This record gives sequence, C-alpha cells and structure tokens, in this order.
Amino acid sequence: MRTAAPDRDENIRKLHELAKSMHVAMLTTRGEDGRLFSRPLGVQELEFDGDVWFATGLDSEKVREVEGDPQVNVAFASKDNGTYISISGRATVVRDRAEIERHWTPGMAIYFKEGKDDPNLALIRVEAQSAEYWDGPGSVAGKVLHLLLTAVSNDPGKLSDNQRMNLQ
Repeated sequence: MRTAAPDRDENIRKLHELAKSMHVAMLTTRGEDGRLFSRPLGVQELEFDGDVWFATGLDSEKVREVEGDPQVNVAFASKDNGTYISISGRATVVRDRAEIERHWTPGMAIYFKEGKDDPNLALIRVEAQSAEYWDGPGSVAGKVLHLLLTAVSNDPGKLSDNQRMNLQ
C-alpha cells in the first residue's frame, strides 16, 4: 500500500472514475454514545468533485449525529467490478433551497411528498478529506485468471490496486 502524491485533482479524477457507476453508499456517523451507525443512502451527485451529497429528512437521527460529530465515513462497494472505496470527511447539513434544487432528482419524491419544497428535505454534504480504494478483477473469471498467471509465473503480483489518497 502506498500513499498517493498530494495532487488533489488527480486523486479526485481517479475516485470519480472508480465511483461513477456506484449510486448507493454507506454513510457512517457517530452517535451521542460514541457508537458508529451506518446506513445505505442514494448518492445525489454522480460527478464526484471532492464532495459527496445525500438527501435526508431534517427529522432523521443522522442529522443529529452529523451536527453532533461531523467526522463521517462514506463507503462504496461494487462486487461486480471488484472496486471498493472508503472516504473519510467532514459532513454538514445543508438547508439551502438552491442547493436542494440543484441536487433534486425525481426519485427523491418517494421520500419527500411535497417535492423540492418539502420543509423536511435537506442535504448532507460530505467534504472528502482522505480516501482509500481497492480496485481488482470483479469477475470470478478475472480472479481465476490471476491465480493461474500466479501459478505459471511463480509471481503472486497483486490481485488489486490499493491506494490511500489525501484530498485536502
């Protein structure tokens, strides 16, 4: 494992490439008692630019947890692609109606009956500070091929690319 060069833009481009087909992430927050809580959330912006956005209800427990301790983790996983991403960052609850309008998708209407103007609708913005990813063969065939090449060449190589990134 190596730490990436401090080129934030390059790191963000790499994460965007890896995450662009992943539309659901696990958001992990810390409760008042210090316990960690994770839940799946739909990602509201697929053009990753260093921030991850989620829609939420202002009456949700995660809003209180973010306001109590803004340090969170966002995890993406794609078994099919063999790609896994963990992003550590600082979360804020965004009530700005212009931002809500910008991130609104028709699918959100299922959860917010009054649409974009629902008074309970807010966003959680996670400003990425660091990330780590693992990217390897997603299919069983890819993994078998890797094992066969390892057996023939006697060189275990790497089954996946793993890198830590500074995003500040």
